[in-house]
Amino acid sequence: MPNLTSILNRADQSSPRAASEILPLVYEELRKLAAQKMAREAPGQTLQATALVHEAWLRLSGDNERKWQNRAHFFSAAAEAMRRILIDNARRKKALRHGGSLEHVNLDSLDLAATMDSDQVLALNEALDRLAGKDAPKAELVKLRFFAGLTLEEAARVLDISGPTAKRHWAYARAWLYREMQRE
Repeated sequence: MPNLTSILNRADQSSPRAASEILPLVYEELRKLAAQKMAREAPGQTLQATALVHEAWLRLSGDNERKWQNRAHFFSAAAEAMRRILIDNARRKKALRHGGSLEHVNLDSLDLAATMDSDQVLALNEALDRLAGKDAPKAELVKLRFFAGLTLEEAARVLDISGPTAKRHWAYARAWLYREMQRE
């Protein structure tokens, strides 16, 4: 997506053509990421990859006053939108079940929050909110990895940090979140 930043800039200037160019670029990329991660899900899931991408796109494109500064800003917003959708879905499921005990999660074995059950997603969300209060850049990296499905290298590019820095941030964030989730 090398042209995304320039298209986003044109969209900020109310170019009607730019808005129509963003959808195919972003939608297909987000759809591929979601489909890849959701392929490992058990059949009969209530949240499908396509639905996740559609809902995220609707949330991102529905705010006409939002201005995208660059590619990193857009993908950060996309990760946050997917995170909120998954959290809302987990809360809805938990409300239907009327509770249950929280399970501890080993974050090393998880690729995307959509593969987690509702209690795990809620526990991760609470821990992630606490991490964001202490170290926002590391929390943003986790959002991009878990909720947008980006690889460490892709997330480093979006956040404009080096690969080694991303690895250090990722190792710290995983350990910090794991410790926080063990306390619950």
